[in-house]
Amino acid sequence: MKAAVLHSVGDIRYEDIDIKPYGDDEVKIKVMAAGICGSDPPRALKNWKYPLPAILGHEFAGYIVEKGKNVKNVEIGDRVVAIPFEPCFECEYCKKGHFSLCESYGMLGAQSYGGFAEFVNVKAQNVLKIGDIDYEEAAMIEPLAVALHGVLNIKPQVGDTVAVLGAGTIGQLTIQWLKVAGVERVIAVDISDKKISEALNLGADVAINALKENPVERILELTNGMGVDICIECAGSKITQEQCLLVTKKKGKIGYQGIGHAGIELSEAAFEGIFRKELNIQGFWNSYSAPFPGQEWIKSIEYVKQKKIRLKELISHRFTLEDTAKAFKMIGDRKEEYNKIMIVQD
Repeated sequence: MKAAVLHSVGDIRYEDIDIKPYGDDEVKIKVMAAGICGSDPPRALKNWKYPLPAILGHEFAGYIVEKGKNVKNVEIGDRVVAIPFEPCFECEYCKKGHFSLCESYGMLGAQSYGGFAEFVNVKAQNVLKIGDIDYEEAAMIEPLAVALHGVLNIKPQVGDTVAVLGAGTIGQLTIQWLKVAGVERVIAVDISDKKISEALNLGADVAINALKENPVERILELTNGMGVDICIECAGSKITQEQCLLVTKKKGKIGYQGIGHAGIELSEAAFEGIFRKELNIQGFWNSYSAPFPGQEWIKSIEYVKQKKIRLKELISHRFTLEDTAKAFKMIGDRKEEYNKIMIVQD
């Protein structure tokens, strides 16, 4: 099959590669659309730690072209989304249904071949039917489920005011889930005017460009000095990681969802706020719960089918499989602003 193959850090080649035979409990998916996750470029361009050669891509959808003899839940021709996470089901956390915290998991697009290829073999338990959902939208079910995992676990209440720091893809999806959950006012913060505009278009009630005004001061002003009920950090920046502690009200909740890439030293005011305001702080990782893969995935598919979540307009760029390396180069060069980048196939 043809695939975009990573041979070493920064070396992605479009070439022929063998695909292993699918197993008795697996299906072979013809990939139609695969998204580039925000975690893909840092790994592929700077710090790859998995076996090589590799095929990235853990956000993808397509249709089943072959299936193993033991597969009962899907048929050849079914349109499906792939669940990239492969929990062991045997560790302490899996037995408790905390699959996201599995001690010995596998991941498509990391330990095994992913969706930047013509075909992918996937365990039958790791595919869900998508009906008539567009393939590009279906390829965004994975990040949509990640956003919902955070929102479900932070438990917003009807009428809450919530700040979302970082209005990239996960932030934009989080904003939409918060409005579905009945949050009265969502305050989005970013450093890009384009992302600010997109956040407002997708349901944010107020948006703050942190390069143009102090977001901490502005949020406190908007909340009469009290702070927000909930703050969700989606940027993975040490600046926003600290700001969460400064803008959340007493007894408020903070959810950390962005992947951090640098150490953080807290100011006295930020650290003291943790205990003086008795803040509730929680991190969110992946998108899974019991029964696997969880309501995060089931509800995401349902709400996309019902047109209650907008996905298509988050896609800023489309590349062919052959041009996957060009997509990563564009990201690495940082010369062009982008949102969700999709690798599409015929």
